Amino acid sequence: MSELRFNPLLGEWTATATARQDRTFFPPDDYCPLCPTEPGGFPTEIPAETYDIVAFENKFPSLKRKPSEPVVEDDPLFRVAPSRGICEVIVYSPHHTATLTTEPIEQLYKLILVWTERFRELGEHGFVDYVFIFENKGAEVGVTLSHPHGQIYAYPFIPPIIKKEIEQSKRHLVDTGKCLICSIVETERSFAARIIVENEAFTATIPFFARYPYEVHIYATRHLQALTDLTAFEQRSLAEILKQIMVAYDALFDRSFPYIMAIHQRPTDGGDHGHYHFHIEFYPPMRSATKLKFLAGSEAGAGMFINDTLPEERAAELRSHIKPVFWGEA
Repeated sequence: MSELRFNPLLGEWTATATARQDRTFFPPDDYCPLCPTEPGGFPTEIPAETYDIVAFENKFPSLKRKPSEPVVEDDPLFRVAPSRGICEVIVYSPHHTATLTTEPIEQLYKLILVWTERFRELGEHGFVDYVFIFENKGAEVGVTLSHPHGQIYAYPFIPPIIKKEIEQSKRHLVDTGKCLICSIVETERSFAARIIVENEAFTATIPFFARYPYEVHIYATRHLQALTDLTAFEQRSLAEILKQIMVAYDALFDRSFPYIMAIHQRPTDGGDHGHYHFHIEFYPPMRSATKLKFLAGSEAGAGMFINDTLPEERAAELRSHIKPVFWGEA
């Protein structure tokens, strides 16, 4: 059973998806559903002996193309709706123990091309108002499959965080005549202490307002709204800066670094979102080599994050692990 229930206190939708209780939970390596299917072996979700990057619909989705009717009746206060949408899995590599950090830069570049194609295609559905591309990496953020993969949720509405960013961006434009993220990038560059790495097309920084100790935002230099707006040069530049951040993350504590990676881009609802600005946000749960950042009372109950580190200090630490990227080494 899957349906959408509206929260009148917060003005946002919650999905109920009971089938997800049965999703695969850390299977043995030789029964991984995202590995290639070997001749005579366990049949996986990918019926091929090898592959490059694969996209397919999630077997345990929160949203469905053809959802069933809700189990409760709609009410003026307690609104309910079918959970119409699309959930996809993007498998990054056939190598079970790989991560985007260990894969060559060329694989990241190809992944960006896949993200772009899926954003374009999913956004063309009339019932899809927002295409959210993300990755959950590591058991610390709730991952149940260790094989390198990400996900895409095609929502029938604009999700709350993106909606708030759009509203703030519009307000800043009205007040100043400038793009909000363009202003953020300009200020971060002039201060410089929080910048991790930059190239001609992107700037990566632990932002002034970071909620997590090692939170990183990657902002496009040029004012653009979505993956589909990137030039070929910008696609390669994005692959490079993503690779540099991921390598630096792993070098921090000499381990595969857990994170949530969220790609923020314009909605696909047909509206005018020219004031919005494409960027990527990383939320790592590590606050030290041995401690996690938990969402406790203030964060979960009131919505105010408490960061017990200084962004300027964490930026210097992460910046010290930035390495150059070389193409053609695969």
